[in-house]
Amino acid sequence: MSARPGALRAWLDASRLASQPSIALPLLLGQLVGARAAGRPLDVGTLAAVQLFGLLDQLFIVYANDVADQETDRRNRTATPFSGGSRVLVEGRLSPRAIGAAAVVCAAALVAVSAALAAALATAAAPLLVLLAIAALLLLWAYSYPPLRLSYRGGGELLQMVGVGAVLPLYGYIAQGGDPARFPFALLAFLLPSHLGCAIATALPDEPSDRASGKRTLPVRVGGERAARCVVLLNGLSLVLAPVGLGAVGLSPGAGLLAPAAAALVVLLARPAPPGSRLLLVRVAAAGAATLSLVGSTVIALAAR
Repeated sequence: MSARPGALRAWLDASRLASQPSIALPLLLGQLVGARAAGRPLDVGTLAAVQLFGLLDQLFIVYANDVADQETDRRNRTATPFSGGSRVLVEGRLSPRAIGAAAVVCAAALVAVSAALAAALATAAAPLLVLLAIAALLLLWAYSYPPLRLSYRGGGELLQMVGVGAVLPLYGYIAQGGDPARFPFALLAFLLPSHLGCAIATALPDEPSDRASGKRTLPVRVGGERAARCVVLLNGLSLVLAPVGLGAVGLSPGAGLLAPAAAALVVLLARPAPPGSRLLLVRVAAAGAATLSLVGSTVIALAAR
């Protein structure tokens, strides 16, 4: 009887559901913009299906990454809730075969959900949902798996930025009936720098094991403090671009930008923060909060209109 609760806990840990907001919010943002562009309220059924796609995508990402990075994760002595994998493979609580099979099931399911959404939408743009779902899978493949394995060669942070900051909002936008030709790309230009900063920040705690494994993240290439300054500068760029990005969807900068600005300031001030320190945990959490609050405040402003 005790094995079943232990297995459930292992799967919950492997699923890393705390990372779901980073997927759910960009999808919700895209849906709000799409519904507004289509001149109608959010379709609740579509909303549920899109967020289900997001859950499956997030699970696919964490499962597939655990399998791909298990050797690097074994070397990691500075893992945090934000980085270093789920540890279930390192600790032997689940097998690579089980996690890999779960990743394949999630990949197939998210494509199936996208195909069903496309069939229900029945517009000229609807097939793009399936293509975007496949693009999400390919981005992870290019990030973690041979022959590209860009997270080890440099550029992994850029792939994360594109996947979370561009593919997901566009997916939500099309699902709610938005015309791709009228998509407000200035909104993405406003948000993408902060997404890139968040991707860089999550690599900060893993710098020692990444260096030992030959994984060329930005913290490995330039050092943790310089990478942290890049995170702050990227969030500052997002704030500078806020009038243009928000204006593209009929919004104006307001008090909602105070939270990401304050969080970015914490990233700058939380130092010295070597891997394994509490201050680094604060720094990474602040970088994540800067991005989530930036997207979240935009979602709230759109929902309130």
